[in-house]
Amino acid sequence: MSKADALLDPNIGWLLLGAFSVLWIGLGIYWGRRNKSFEDHALAGRNIGLALGTATAAATWITSNTTMLAPQFALQLGIWGMLAYSTASFGLLLFAPMAGRIRALMPHGYTSGDFFRLRYGRGAWGIFLVFTLFYSLTWLVSMAMAGGILLNALSGIPYAWGMSVILGVCVLYTMRGGLAAVIGTDFIQSLIIIIGIVVVGFAVLSHVSIDAIHANLSAERPALLDMLFPAAIMAIFNNLLFGLGEVFHNNVWWSRAFAYREGVAGKAFALGGLIWFPVPIAAGFIALASGALNVAVPASDMVGPLVIAEVLGKAGAVAIFVIVFCSLASSIDSLLAATSDLLTEDVYRRMFRPAATPARLKSVAQYVTLALGIFTWAVCLPRIGTLASVLFFAGPLVGAMIWPIVTGLYWRSANSVGAVGGMLLGAGAGLVCYFAIGFYVGALVATAVSMVWVLACTRFSKSRFDWAKLKETA
Repeated sequence: MSKADALLDPNIGWLLLGAFSVLWIGLGIYWGRRNKSFEDHALAGRNIGLALGTATAAATWITSNTTMLAPQFALQLGIWGMLAYSTASFGLLLFAPMAGRIRALMPHGYTSGDFFRLRYGRGAWGIFLVFTLFYSLTWLVSMAMAGGILLNALSGIPYAWGMSVILGVCVLYTMRGGLAAVIGTDFIQSLIIIIGIVVVGFAVLSHVSIDAIHANLSAERPALLDMLFPAAIMAIFNNLLFGLGEVFHNNVWWSRAFAYREGVAGKAFALGGLIWFPVPIAAGFIALASGALNVAVPASDMVGPLVIAEVLGKAGAVAIFVIVFCSLASSIDSLLAATSDLLTEDVYRRMFRPAATPARLKSVAQYVTLALGIFTWAVCLPRIGTLASVLFFAGPLVGAMIWPIVTGLYWRSANSVGAVGGMLLGAGAGLVCYFAIGFYVGALVATAVSMVWVLACTRFSKSRFDWAKLKETA
């Protein structure tokens, strides 16, 4: 996008980018000063309280998609579109009791990979690592790419520079401060995002009434008010299952379950889900007001910034820049930390250096974070286009992992045959339907096939798992 078409003057954009970059890096150095071992670096000493725990759960889930794609869902799918995106909150809400059980069963655990290795054996563990690392890397790349695209659209900052700066900043403070820095910055970022969205929502209502918005939609786009809109109803179920799969398997969330103090995990995830639930609805409401405000929308994924700039002018452009920057950083840093820990614990330590010291593991985790940053930068630099299709491609993979995790946490009779078959059969069936029918059925089919196989194997299994095996200490 040219500088003339941007919502914000590039000089102001650079000033904001520089100010927040210095702030996050400074905080990362400050919070990382006590990190002495891998446990300190990866899990913040397992001492995260309720306030920080709730904030990091909410902030990590508020990605650029929440602030930019949720308005697009509303503009394309109407009322149900807003609610469809909000169903992702059920991933956090349903993970809340699981997080408490994970903390109780695995008081010394580090990653979601540890669970699969101990619960189902090395075969299932290997398949899980392939699936989860593929998803994590595509999510990381998509967030970094979104950073460059959105900063360019909002302020005219060249794509390569915007992407490089936001990724570089996240790499630096995550390397230095580990999970403590990630969670600390998430707390500040979540406050900024939520306050910004509330202020914008009231600003929109001060310019146009709900009655006027309803009248405009009824006259111009009545399908958006249709409670039986087929595509929107399908989106609800697809987004719900995709969200469950994303949360249940990803080390971003497991690392927090291990990092929270005893008794905190369930409460923090439940509160985080409740805080997150209205955010897509508020963002979607902003999009539905675009017609009544006579805002021209050349691209549906830019409807949020365009409406905000219309009602708040330059202040609105500054607000959306800050909100987008914070939402991107809160997801990128979490992905960097969680993926680095997974590679360090499950690949480096468990496969190559089982005798590595805690200090050595911390050092490796820092270098892995840097390597992930360089890899992501190299993939994103050519701006190969949107990675939305790649993320949807990962839908069958994450859907196929839901039932092996749930049954493995609660049922002694869950076994490796069910886990391996559930992941492979579910992902395979989901991918076939992804290509044969469409992206919106991939996660649904994968989850259903995996569920049938895993439950059948669990029902007829004669094995009984010893929960004590999950309490591995070394």
